[in-house]
Amino acid sequence: MTTTDRNQALFERAKRTIPGGVNSPVRAFRAVGGTPRFVKRAQGAYFWDANDKQYIDYIGSWGPMILGHGHPAVLEAVQKAALDGFSFGAPTEREVELAEEIIKLVPSIEMVRLVSSGTEAGMSAIRLARGATGRKKIIKFEGCYHGHADALLVKAGSGLATFGNPTSAGVPPEVVQHTLVLEYNNVEQIEAAFAEHGPEVACVMIEPIAGNMNFVRASVPFVKRIRELCTQHGALFAFDEVMTGFRVGLGSAQGHYASLIPGFEPDMTVMGKVIGGGMPLAAFGAKRAVMEQLAPLGGVYQAGTLSGNPVATACGLATLREIQQAGFFEALSGKTQALVSGLKAAADAAGVPFSVDSQGGMFGFFMLPELPQNYATVMTTDGARFNQLFHGLLERGVYIAPALYEAGFVSAAHTDADIAQTVRAAAEVFNSL
Repeated sequence: MTTTDRNQALFERAKRTIPGGVNSPVRAFRAVGGTPRFVKRAQGAYFWDANDKQYIDYIGSWGPMILGHGHPAVLEAVQKAALDGFSFGAPTEREVELAEEIIKLVPSIEMVRLVSSGTEAGMSAIRLARGATGRKKIIKFEGCYHGHADALLVKAGSGLATFGNPTSAGVPPEVVQHTLVLEYNNVEQIEAAFAEHGPEVACVMIEPIAGNMNFVRASVPFVKRIRELCTQHGALFAFDEVMTGFRVGLGSAQGHYASLIPGFEPDMTVMGKVIGGGMPLAAFGAKRAVMEQLAPLGGVYQAGTLSGNPVATACGLATLREIQQAGFFEALSGKTQALVSGLKAAADAAGVPFSVDSQGGMFGFFMLPELPQNYATVMTTDGARFNQLFHGLLERGVYIAPALYEAGFVSAAHTDADIAQTVRAAAEVFNSL
């Protein structure tokens, strides 16, 4: 690296004042090596780094930018809202409008509470589930990430009843002693867990399409069985749709599963990313009887100074209105499918083991011959080859997640030419592998 590399210079400068030089760990490129790209500006499907190099962006702020960067209708809404004021600490009409829009599009939600981050939404949903049921235990699945709240920063090995193994320093074992971690897509384990702990389980929380072990979808029998067990034992079934909400379809992931499981719906939903359109905004919602347990109506406390922020709600509302345009998701899905089929064909032609999947505008791939169904299998993927692929694409102006275990995102702003350019770049890299 020469001193003319502004990314390198900024990274060295950042490391003096910010831990690791970044404000969220995956941005540091620790998993793939090299220097993070410091973004200078973005427009449509592209961003430009500190060296003014252009990249086709398949992260889109980790999912929110479903319309692409700087969409005119969203920009107009945000600019108008900013002129009226940044934050009031008092209710506004727009937050009511956003709540109404979410409820209109997600039938399982009758009431919703707006917050500022996915972590806050997941943490609050767990507290509400415990308050509403009067129970302590929660079930999550290995490889599913629900934010960095202490009670959720835990994963276990294959043992069914493994409680209390926090995966972060600073989380005492007693904080996660009531969190049970099971294997994703393992029906037998969830049945055994309810057989042993059923009366104590407040909720089961799941990423229906896990985007934090790359892209792994919950099987239909798995989701169906969890729904049956939660109903039978009086536990709440929480869908963490921070990533999938309004990203994999207008009905979100739960709409997809409802099309495969007659009458299906979760009891609680956690959302973020797309509903904020790139601004800090998230939400959690459920049926009225559950949501009315929240303060000021009930005894479960939750609050936030910036909750329902007027600029963020303007951004989210404009985004949700745009994605309801006729044919929006058909077009987005078509682009995503063109990308993943192109990548698969290029890998196959080069003889590189490669599996790929997508739903709506979300995709993921593995350097494995078959798609994994759980975290343990995800961990067997070829990390060294992925790192070569990442840097090869980066050099060619294509930006994918700088980590093997993160999903990717296509926006409405990506063109057929962008997809074709990406596939050509990938083919060159595959041939070098």
